[in-house]
Amino acid sequence: MKKFLIPMILLLLAACTTANASVTNTPTMASVSTIAPSPLAPQPSPSAPSPLAPTLTAPPSTLHTPPPSTIHIPSPSTPQPSPIGPSATPRTPPPPDAWMTAPITPTISETARQIFVQGQALGRDPHAFSKVGDCQSITTYFLANFDTPGLYRLGSYSDLQATIDWFPGSFARESLSVKGGLNAAAMLSPFRADPKQCQAGETPLACEYRLHNPSIAIISLEEWWEGAPEKYEIYMRQIIEYTIQQGIVPILGTKADNLEGDHFINATIYRLAWEYDIPLWNFWASVQHLTTHGLVDDGFHLTHVNNFYFDKRTRSGWTMRNLTALVALDAVQKALNK
Repeated sequence: MKKFLIPMILLLLAACTTANASVTNTPTMASVSTIAPSPLAPQPSPSAPSPLAPTLTAPPSTLHTPPPSTIHIPSPSTPQPSPIGPSATPRTPPPPDAWMTAPITPTISETARQIFVQGQALGRDPHAFSKVGDCQSITTYFLANFDTPGLYRLGSYSDLQATIDWFPGSFARESLSVKGGLNAAAMLSPFRADPKQCQAGETPLACEYRLHNPSIAIISLEEWWEGAPEKYEIYMRQIIEYTIQQGIVPILGTKADNLEGDHFINATIYRLAWEYDIPLWNFWASVQHLTTHGLVDDGFHLTHVNNFYFDKRTRSGWTMRNLTALVALDAVQKALNK
């Protein structure tokens, strides 16, 4: 067994550069306004916790809530943009540690449904989703087996087969917005786009969306800037707003590690999902019950065994990542297409 595991681990470690990545080319994107906040989705009842989510408590606090505004998504039938209106209901911002008790599986807001409807008017494919991420989203380990019957076993999650059938080809697709070492800034830089498949001046994100034409995007970016993790939010906002502008529903995923030391990245991901009222996949919560929280000794890469076999008792970081990502995708697509 060791002689097989050691090469696999080396392959995984080689797929990523250091998590404290940096990009020297600062991208620029067209200015877009933000979707206004709307009521926060309810948390699971303490008496009936999610079978995947841990029970944690968060201290009360406050966060700044940005003023409501309107985002415009181009309509294919008219040059004038079509607005998704702001919510007239003010919201109390969540405490900074609220992300720790957020459910693993997303809840779907009216805002997400409006984005999806706009995307359908733009001709987005309801049977396609894209992956946006770094080495934690490469096809070697993430979702790809679901496109090949016999390479996965759902066990008691057999109801997820309908969603696997709904998105043929998206699971194993080599996304042009996924690469080891990419951080949020690199996702917006034309210098990091594939020159063979992308147009001149096109970013990896824009290139993937143009070629695959998804209706949903799983956005999972773990890498940040050493000494300046606050830059993560600047570029994540641009990624989110561009995705929404394109009529694509973003699913934001939290990460398993805490290399920055204070969970700043996960708190930021949660707050952005709350502000834009878009689906949150709380992957972090799904691995808290695992030994070492599903991480290998470097504290960043995920453990892997039975990565696509959900009928096994032994589960790893990659088992939970693939399972909960599929559960999140299932929840979103069923809510949007009902």
